[in-house]
Amino acid sequence: MAPKGKVGTKGKKQIYEENKETLKFYLWIILGANVIYGVVNLVIFYTSATFWTWAVLLFSSIIYSASYRSMRAMAQPSFAEDGNLTDGGIDLNMEQGMAEHLKDVILLTAIVEVLSCFSPYVWYFWLLAPGRALYLLWINVLGPWFTADSSAASQEPNEKKQRRQERRQIKRY
Repeated sequence: MAPKGKVGTKGKKQIYEENKETLKFYLWIILGANVIYGVVNLVIFYTSATFWTWAVLLFSSIIYSASYRSMRAMAQPSFAEDGNLTDGGIDLNMEQGMAEHLKDVILLTAIVEVLSCFSPYVWYFWLLAPGRALYLLWINVLGPWFTADSSAASQEPNEKKQRRQERRQIKRY
């Protein structure tokens, strides 16, 4: 059963604290995935490390860096002169926000990076990220734009006709 009443809102301090915890959590995921990949592919199996081993490590590091920096910039708090918190930053745990997509990219990259220790073909799963981006672009931007009716131009004369009919009805009565 759904709770009744107004949904509670988060305060600045709560958002600030949750953002700190979220950033710390995703930093540990990033570091853990990189350490596992580095130990397995660059230490244990160092003799079979190729250019592609280093290339995908660089690729994942760039993805991690861009995503984490974006999340950190979104969660940047602001403080007053006296040290009081004036703004806790954007809530990183908000549903359907940009931070949710950045967290998905970090998790996808970490999972693919760790699983690629078993097979390099797992990196093809990373193609899910641009596929999801294209899907969201189509659903939110391109699809509605292509399927939108040009009824705004044809609707204006209809409104004028409707007003005239209303005036005529008023005059009759």
